[in-house]
Amino acid sequence: MDQKISFKTKLARKSKKYTNILKQKHNIDTSECATKSVAICNGGLTTGLSREKIMDILPEQLNTRLESIDFVENSSVTFLSCRDTNSAIQLKEFLNNYQLCDFFVLFVKEVPVISTKRDLEPPTGLVLIKNFVTEEEEKVWLESINWDAASDLDQGQTLKHRRVRHFGFQFEYGTNNVNPDKPLKEKIPESCRPVIDRMIDRKLISWTPDQLTVNQYEPGQEVHFEGIPPHIDTHSAFKDPIISLSLESEVVMEFRRNEKLIPLVLPRRSLLLMCGESRYCWTHGITPRKSDVTNGPDGKLTLVERKRRTSFTFRSLLRKPCSCPFPLHCDSQNQISEEPLQLNCDKAASKLENLHVHQVYEEIANHFSETRHKPWPNVLTFVEAQSPGSIILDVGCGNGKYMGLNQKSFQIGCDMSQHLLKICRDRQFEVFVSNCLHVPFRDNSIDCCISIAVIHHLSTEDRRLKAISEMVRVLRPGGEALIYVWAKNQFKDQQKSSYLKQSNNKPSEGKPFAPSTPFSLPVHSNRTQFCHSDLLVPWKLKHKQQKTDDKEEEVYFRYYHMFDEGELELVCSRVTDVHIQRSFYDQGNWCVVLKKGASKF
Repeated sequence: MDQKISFKTKLARKSKKYTNILKQKHNIDTSECATKSVAICNGGLTTGLSREKIMDILPEQLNTRLESIDFVENSSVTFLSCRDTNSAIQLKEFLNNYQLCDFFVLFVKEVPVISTKRDLEPPTGLVLIKNFVTEEEEKVWLESINWDAASDLDQGQTLKHRRVRHFGFQFEYGTNNVNPDKPLKEKIPESCRPVIDRMIDRKLISWTPDQLTVNQYEPGQEVHFEGIPPHIDTHSAFKDPIISLSLESEVVMEFRRNEKLIPLVLPRRSLLLMCGESRYCWTHGITPRKSDVTNGPDGKLTLVERKRRTSFTFRSLLRKPCSCPFPLHCDSQNQISEEPLQLNCDKAASKLENLHVHQVYEEIANHFSETRHKPWPNVLTFVEAQSPGSIILDVGCGNGKYMGLNQKSFQIGCDMSQHLLKICRDRQFEVFVSNCLHVPFRDNSIDCCISIAVIHHLSTEDRRLKAISEMVRVLRPGGEALIYVWAKNQFKDQQKSSYLKQSNNKPSEGKPFAPSTPFSLPVHSNRTQFCHSDLLVPWKLKHKQQKTDDKEEEVYFRYYHMFDEGELELVCSRVTDVHIQRSFYDQGNWCVVLKKGASKF
């Protein structure tokens, strides 16, 4: 009897748990009375459940009574509707007793309207032609690839569940390029000629391919299928378009641009042409996994298990600089120099900082503040060490992270962001609007200055010198200033900085494209070592869309000058009437403590 009561109690708790989940996540009301619809909890797309599996699980008599199967994207819940209530009762009882899965099935009052989120417009210039080759041609093509004849280079790119062959020229995955001076002995197989002629006859291409890459993806047992990392074929390497033929099975290819993601199903025997914008501006790749979420024949979401797939990718070498209409993304037209940023006047520098510093922080102020709350220990120690009654000025105070730390001093902050200053005022801090290049205080009037992660936002050495000189000017004789700037080297003494550690060993999500501005600057890949001295660092901000609960991610680009070792000290040495008390490295930052000399009067 005790065991029976215990089982009922557990069942009731489980029912309450999933009832709450359905209500909170899907706004669905369960029903204690039988209805025609049920929700399978702990069984959905995220757990690998598909239409085929459901049909295999259910007895034939229940299959015939099903009216609909509705999956929810990124969810472990599936909704089933039957022709009548009695069928739903039998369905619920059968699935709750099904021993091979940990399902829990509840009656629901109604099935929600589920958006497939798959009706997205493909990138401009992307062309997909279904059934471009016949089954017979597919068979001939597959038989034409002699995998045993793969070269040593091909073997070097063969992975556990993927084989690669190159014809004409070796495609280098590290650079998404080829070496035109090193042609391969094996040319494109003659079996491809009829289909190449068909592409030319239909005016899909105006050239004959001279490079072919064949990838064959084998199904794994307990591992994901191999994928293709998101990439853009180097502009100057190949003509437009890039062409891919999918054989043996379908797959979902993902296209990304400026954090927009468009999944596209490539059916078996289909031809994909990446032309214009889709070829030059969008990355394309295949995420490694066992299955894909796609739209079924009825337009509803379903899960399709991946099978062996072979792709033929045709290219034609360009052999000259690219002149495409997308210069910001083009390696020929937007060469990134390792030389320091050259700005022809102070006006240009001010424009860069206004566009990629001041305006950005106004937009991201609230989100930025949410990520800035714990003071760095060395800064905290410096502020707390100031004498009682000291006047401490925080130049570039942001959200006031370093204000209020020394209760025995009087602290003032200035910043260019009105939104960040509002956050400071809400915290009862004394702040005002000011550019660090012009601090509105009298000479020798401040006991202590701090400038944490500010100077690196100034785009010329003269402006960085000016900002430091301003802090020194307002300091009283004997007063101290602490300055922090980002270091170009984030891996010092065999130790990763806190910035690199925050990557949590996650794979790179790909680098956003540079925004359309007059300044040709490289875009940094977040949480990686810095490779350039002057660059744009992305800040990703999610906005909640109106009328839906979805969030759209927007990327803002902040300008940074990354300091080499000794560079900060060199700039400070040019400031008169001050000497460097201490310089040190602190978690990816170069830091100095300055002390103003005694007055001459």
